[in-house]
Amino acid sequence: MNRLLPSLAVAALLLSGNPALAQRNDQSVARKEMRAGNQLSLRAIEGRVVPQMEGQQYLGPAYDSTAMAYRLKFINRQGHVTYVDVDARTGRVLGITR
Repeated sequence: MNRLLPSLAVAALLLSGNPALAQRNDQSVARKEMRAGNQLSLRAIEGRVVPQMEGQQYLGPAYDSTAMAYRLKFINRQGHVTYVDVDARTGRVLGITR
């Protein structure tokens, strides 16, 4: 019975739609796709986008494995957040949301 509890806890996390768990899975998909040569590395994408965002602090990325796209998050001195969506395969900016 005690061996069953950890398995039930993992199953509950998987079924709960835990965003942290989904994000970890997306990150592993991103690494796998990059190693296979299907998309650019996050560092390459950041190297293209971050310098263009003058006056804004880079807060970090999120990866969407379904869209094969990164969302880079920035904040300016006034506290306004900007999201830049980038195609992970080409590095092309798909959109900017302010």
